[in-house]
Amino acid sequence: METTFLKSILDNDFYKFTMQHAVIRLFPKAKVRYGFINRGKHIFPDGFADLLRKSVDAMADLRLTKEEKNYLSHYCPYLDPTYLDFLQGYSYDPSEVQISQEGSEIKVTVEGFWYRTILWEVPLMALISELFYKSNHLIRLNDEAIKKLTKDKIDNYNKLGVSILEFGTRRRHSYDVHVLVNETLQENGGQSFIGTSNLHFAMVNNRRPLGTHAHEWFMFHAAQYGFQVANFISLENWTNVYGGDLGIALTDTYTTEIFFNQFDKKYSKLFDGVRHDSGDPIEFAKKVISHYTKMGIDPKSKVIVFSDSLNYDKVKTIVDFCQDKIKMSFGIGTNFTNDVGLPAMNMVIKLTDTKPDNTHWQGVVKLSDEKNKNTGTPEMIALAKEVLGIK
Repeated sequence: METTFLKSILDNDFYKFTMQHAVIRLFPKAKVRYGFINRGKHIFPDGFADLLRKSVDAMADLRLTKEEKNYLSHYCPYLDPTYLDFLQGYSYDPSEVQISQEGSEIKVTVEGFWYRTILWEVPLMALISELFYKSNHLIRLNDEAIKKLTKDKIDNYNKLGVSILEFGTRRRHSYDVHVLVNETLQENGGQSFIGTSNLHFAMVNNRRPLGTHAHEWFMFHAAQYGFQVANFISLENWTNVYGGDLGIALTDTYTTEIFFNQFDKKYSKLFDGVRHDSGDPIEFAKKVISHYTKMGIDPKSKVIVFSDSLNYDKVKTIVDFCQDKIKMSFGIGTNFTNDVGLPAMNMVIKLTDTKPDNTHWQGVVKLSDEKNKNTGTPEMIALAKEVLGIK
């Protein structure tokens, strides 16, 4: 059966590289584990693990090209030259990824130094998704239909007058569909399409890549420093590395309520805005506007990046509420890169355990604003809730 191979080491979400840069600077000895969660209970055919293994093993041959390094140097001046030299010498180590299959269930885990393994999550998910459709012989819409769908979507967003980001790498149908979507957005994006979180496609489009940090940044800090100060020290360390660049803060690792209690005036002013990734978007917008107002900051000077399972109807509802109250942009993932006439996959790969320098392995927790998005063992989730006073 035909397998799938990545074409560039930059075919990944930008925030993986920004976090890798920060991890090398601050936590070079930390180790982590990641695990695959099959939320959609997808049925994998016989031999799927072998196909995935071949694709993963082939990633060892990927290298940063001189052209790619020059692109990063030009568009991302906040990345240290020493980091770009590191990335030029970096290669994936497939032995960090364990893959097995029992019946129709696959198990995928990653373990190693955080600064190395941090790049695996997104391309692994993209490979799992593409191989799933291929190995099940599922037929997608043709190229022209996908381009028309994408054009219709971006035309509607242009009429709304909103800023749209493409966030669809991890659950894309395939690399080929991702190409079609980005070409169509680039050609028809008008004022709305402001770019992609995928570094490879950002480079192809000759645009600045978009993204900051992910939940794992906060989850690691909780293991290293404790749940009560995780948000605060995560933001402090981020600003120590980036000094005000990449200033969109993720709010829902330990619930938005807890985050805003710790998002003091210094960080409220320093960060350009916040990202919404779970829970009711209108309730979230109300909290954000109220928070900035309470801090004496004009909400209209700040931005919310909405990124939770968006489609046109959701975006329109959010725009109707937020218009003239706060700036907004919309990161759209699966609805762009896996709207191909087949059910989209529902899966994640999440940080499960960390081993900060000179300590033991311990489980990590994410307490989303949606309970079904919580991750961690029941014991660790209960502990985090107790420490943070969450009922």
